[in-house]
Amino acid sequence: MAKKVKKLEITLERMMFNSRWLLAPFYIGLVGAMALLLIKFTQEFCHVVPHILESSEADTILAILTLVDMSLVGNLLLIIIFSGYENFVSKIDAEGHEDKPEWMGKVDFSALKLKLIASIVAISAIELLKAFVNIEQALTPAAGELRLKWKVIIHIILVLSGVLFALMDRLSAEPARQRLG
Repeated sequence: MAKKVKKLEITLERMMFNSRWLLAPFYIGLVGAMALLLIKFTQEFCHVVPHILESSEADTILAILTLVDMSLVGNLLLIIIFSGYENFVSKIDAEGHEDKPEWMGKVDFSALKLKLIASIVAISAIELLKAFVNIEQALTPAAGELRLKWKVIIHIILVLSGVLFALMDRLSAEPARQRLG
């Protein structure tokens, strides 16, 4: 009886351990999302280039901020793909590759959360900056002022969330340091 229970336990544990591979299609989907983002980035870039000489300074800045925004989202996706896959599915064998990012293989779940919130705050800041650069249009009578206020409120909440995440990680790491120290 004890052998049957142990065999069942081993089978269940193997099944649970191997279930991590169910996440692989999610990461493949995120690679596809990066390809879609590249298409939109290229579309936006090609839209801006022909009109650059006749565009106002504000329009040029808004277009560039849009491209920066998309670039940050791409960076965020890459961090999530690499870190998530390595933390939850399997290690990526890129040892010795000259282009291997320095941080790859070193970002744990805690650092991933902080990078994620920092990227979201940066994206929010760019959206807010775009609204401020285009303030006349942002403050149109059709609820523009209210929309701008909500963008500011949401950005502040995201910044505070980031600070709280960092503080929680630091506080949770303190007892571990004291035990090791």
